[in-house]
Amino acid sequence: MGKLFVIPTPIGNLEDITLRALRILKESDSILAEDTRVTKKLLSHYDISKTVHPYHQYNEHQQLKKFLNLIEQQNTTALVSDAGTPAISDPGFLLVRACIQNNIEVECLPGATAFVPALVNSGFPCDSFYFYGFLPHKKGRKTVIQRLATVKETVILYESPFRLIKTLEQFKEFVGENRMLCVCRELTKMYEESVRGTFDEVIAHFSQKTIKGEIVIVIQGDRISDNVLIK
Repeated sequence: MGKLFVIPTPIGNLEDITLRALRILKESDSILAEDTRVTKKLLSHYDISKTVHPYHQYNEHQQLKKFLNLIEQQNTTALVSDAGTPAISDPGFLLVRACIQNNIEVECLPGATAFVPALVNSGFPCDSFYFYGFLPHKKGRKTVIQRLATVKETVILYESPFRLIKTLEQFKEFVGENRMLCVCRELTKMYEESVRGTFDEVIAHFSQKTIKGEIVIVIQGDRISDNVLIK
């Protein structure tokens, strides 16, 4: 019976990978990757030569049994996504669940994921938070936004640069003028920025530029204690 290792990969800076992750990638019989081209660039950077199989949202349902058979036939199989930790707003959950249901050992390594540095960078409370991931594009979108606007804890979202302004304007309808947020863009990369302020201020900032890169939105929780300013 084989074993599946879930391995976080850098969200931008290739140095943000653990020594243990590199060792297991080298020792694994093969690697399941969201985009084989992206993963091969990482492997090449660290002089790792492995067979890489495509595992992504378009084949994870139909070929689940095939992946399970592969894992069972090997000693160790590594699962990676393009960036961050597999299964966190990326493919991986279905395979992990199927392995557990079939008594295949699963081990997830600690490592990079975008929302943690964004949360800490925001300056909002980190003791409890609500991570949602990507909002629905159409059906139920407004209902979800309205609900998230009332969450007492810090709220964390992922968003595309093409929908950032639209998302902020939709949230603004429900959170009021004084709620603060922080938008983190291109974390760990050359053009990294964290923009903090009210919704009006952040919308104004991003309306004046072409928005590129991966984006994490961190929204102040709907509780009075968050509004206390330390001077």
